[in-house]
Amino acid sequence: MPNSKNLVFFVLFTILFLRFRVDSFHGTARISSVHIGAVLDLNSPMGAMIELCLSLALSDFYSIHSDYKTRLSIHTKSAEHELDVASAVLEMLKNEEVHGVLGPQWSKEATFVAELGARAQVPVISFTAKSRALSHSNSTYFVRTTPDDIYQVKSLAAICQGFDWQEVIVLYEDTEYGNIFFSKLYKAFQEINIHLSYISAISTSAEDVDLTKELNKTMEMYTKVFLVHMNIALGHRLFVLARNAGMMSEGYAWLMTDSLSNFLTSVDTSPMEGVLGLRPHVPQSKNLENFTAKWTRNAFFGKPAIMELNMYGLWAYDTVWALALAIERILPLNSDLPKSRQGELNISDISNLRVSQLGRRILTELLRTKFTGLSGEFHLVDGQLQPSAFEIFNVIGTGDRTVGYWTPDRGISKNVSSIGESTYSTSRNELRAIMWPGDTLVAPKAWGIPATRTLSVGVPHIKGGFPEFVNVQTDKSTNQSHATGFSIAIFRASLPLLPFKLNYEFLPYEDDNTTHNGSYNDMLVKLQDQEYDFVVGDVTILATRANIVDFTFPYTESGIVMVLKNKRSINMWIFLKPLRWDLWLTIVIACIIIGIVLRILEYEETTDTNTITWRQPREQPGLFCWFPIAILAFPERNMVANIWSRFLLVVWLFVAYILMQSYTAKLSAIFTVDQLHFGFSDDSYIGYQSGSFVKDYLINDLKFNESKLKDYTTIEEYHNAMTLGSVKGGIDVIYGELPYMKLLMHKYPSQYMIRGQPNKTYGDGFGFAFPKGSPLVIHFSRAILNVTQSTNLTKIEHDNFGAGYPSNQDLKINPDNPNLEAYNFGGLFIILGSSTIIALFFSKTSVGRNITSMVSKYGRKCSTFLFRAKDHESNPTNQAKGSPSEAVNESQNNTNISNTNVEAVPSPEPSTDQGEANESEPTNTDVISSGLVEIQLSESRNVETPAEPNK
Repeated sequence: MPNSKNLVFFVLFTILFLRFRVDSFHGTARISSVHIGAVLDLNSPMGAMIELCLSLALSDFYSIHSDYKTRLSIHTKSAEHELDVASAVLEMLKNEEVHGVLGPQWSKEATFVAELGARAQVPVISFTAKSRALSHSNSTYFVRTTPDDIYQVKSLAAICQGFDWQEVIVLYEDTEYGNIFFSKLYKAFQEINIHLSYISAISTSAEDVDLTKELNKTMEMYTKVFLVHMNIALGHRLFVLARNAGMMSEGYAWLMTDSLSNFLTSVDTSPMEGVLGLRPHVPQSKNLENFTAKWTRNAFFGKPAIMELNMYGLWAYDTVWALALAIERILPLNSDLPKSRQGELNISDISNLRVSQLGRRILTELLRTKFTGLSGEFHLVDGQLQPSAFEIFNVIGTGDRTVGYWTPDRGISKNVSSIGESTYSTSRNELRAIMWPGDTLVAPKAWGIPATRTLSVGVPHIKGGFPEFVNVQTDKSTNQSHATGFSIAIFRASLPLLPFKLNYEFLPYEDDNTTHNGSYNDMLVKLQDQEYDFVVGDVTILATRANIVDFTFPYTESGIVMVLKNKRSINMWIFLKPLRWDLWLTIVIACIIIGIVLRILEYEETTDTNTITWRQPREQPGLFCWFPIAILAFPERNMVANIWSRFLLVVWLFVAYILMQSYTAKLSAIFTVDQLHFGFSDDSYIGYQSGSFVKDYLINDLKFNESKLKDYTTIEEYHNAMTLGSVKGGIDVIYGELPYMKLLMHKYPSQYMIRGQPNKTYGDGFGFAFPKGSPLVIHFSRAILNVTQSTNLTKIEHDNFGAGYPSNQDLKINPDNPNLEAYNFGGLFIILGSSTIIALFFSKTSVGRNITSMVSKYGRKCSTFLFRAKDHESNPTNQAKGSPSEAVNESQNNTNISNTNVEAVPSPEPSTDQGEANESEPTNTDVISSGLVEIQLSESRNVETPAEPNK
């Protein structure tokens, strides 16, 4: 084998020597040689690989461009540590008069070398460094022929966005390069709201025990997406340990950067099966195939520790070509290279470095160089290589498969070609099928609850009031807590709607301090300290609380409302309320007085035969009691005959009209306006819930005096205080959160009302609280929306608050009496119904008719007695005579007149039973006389009047 190697090198040397001699023999112009230094760790596999790429690049370039008049002469120095690198560069600048430096191999060494290049004015060209901290803008003579990591970070963000991964765990190597990469990653993910739930910086010298410890920490977390950025040696060990821990199974997603993917050909990739990786895209070409074959042949005869060809070797190859093209353009034919300015160089005195006269020109031409190399388009912008695309690949077995591409202008796509739409895409549909860990084609959801873990759910234990929302009972024998209430019911109804199974247990929070802002703020601080996984209860969503925890969507209405006590209670006797008792009594007395006056006026009736009165007061003395009321319902002209009676009735109707209108207006006010009036002054006291943030709202926003505020905990305390009022040591108004106040109004219907619209400045309803960035927030929010927008919410409310709970009520007025109902006028209808029943009883039943006849009989006797007494008083002559014959004559005359007017009245037939007829005769006469009393009295007057002039 050694003889074969020597033979190959001898043949190559002979060919190159003969070609050089031939060119010289034909008299070609003298070739100018430009010295370039290269600093590599030749003892490392990567250093050996790059050295071979540099050598092949020189031979390939000048074999194609044999007519070029310049030649690069690369002086390679081996250096393993930073001090060795600095010494090697200084030596090349001093002794070999290099006009450029290739390398160093690692980013941590590039900073010092870049400073040396700037002092000597020679370009330092790196094909491995990708940190923006080492850029052309920071150091003029520093050039990177690698793309900036910012593009890789954007491609990683696009992938996470496409798979809707909101949580990512980052594991990276704790080096300068790793820290700079992480800072870019954090910024890019923050811009698209992807949360880094856990970050672990792992030392490059970490042992397997340290790696296992970090993996165990992540196994207890919800997030199942891992992003790995570290060197190949450390990264490969990490994946082996992750596979042993069961973390390369279904439900997990792993991403790796090109710091790993560029070296996969050098390691066993079976522990990484299912991993999604990124690497710069290398377009396939004939030149690449030829170079790969040539490199393989030369590597076979090279150093045994050489690494497989990767992207860094291709970048080194293209860098040599770009440098050779640039040098050829700056040197004219037959020109001599300018000499460097001589100076005394002292290694310990870096400030006395020799300044290159060619370095600036090489740098200028290098930045302008464009060509198509093995790695793709070589184009430097701001001193760094512009990437064409990143390849997204999937590790399968011991190989990999390309599933898509990412480009800066088009995002994710199936093909690298730019043909088609130019819109930026982050859709995962643009990727081919991916085999994920666990041999599944289903994309992981990026979160998951460990099967062996039970989540601790914080609930308020000591809660003074409103147990309808949260009520926690602890079994002392088992120390198990059982929670009930509306908030707990919403939580349990949300669990079946989650896309995963949740194991949980309630952990009650106990706090004796229930003063300022209550114990909920303290409980949320415990949540921030990770003592709870999340908190369930009637926790109000506040802006101040949202700074330390994340809330779900609210499951109740929001806002602070003012609750007042109804001024008047509306009952069936409400129609009596508009007028006070003295006014009702005055109206009754006025009716009686007006009736008496009308009787007196109507008694002196005109003798005009054309005037017929409705009733004769002589025959119906009780008419004056209700006549003023009857005139309102029967306003016929002939109800009264006297002109002064009519005048009096006009006045009475005017007064009655005003009374009716006033009564109607006042009754309307009772149902509407009066319900909105309430007594509220500077002496009034205000109630609020004990330990609530409402106190801050009353003091800071509404500027109430703290001495006028009283705190309560239960609904009963609120009700008792409102019943007493401020005068008796209670309160006149309540300020509270809408869900609580609706419960108060539900328990005491028709007694309270909400005034005005809810103030939503403070609070946004009740919600569940989670630690900042918890992936459970979005899933619980979606589940809560489904619960609150379904019919199941009504059942939950009725189960916890009782039937009839006002889910959708008008907040401006009392929802229990929005309109007038029959009940509001129940008393009036009772009176009317009672009157109807009484009238039917006395007119349609035998008992009622007998009672009516008896009362009528005694009424007529009383009337006859009164009128006879009055006639005797007015006619002393008749009183002195007292002749019964006159009475008989008067009766006969009345009978004749009656017979004259009632011609068609038939005579009653005699009864077959003579005894009964004789016995009932007086009664029948009385009945006939009573039935025709109106017409008889009226006609008798009309008959007697014409006879007066003949006397």
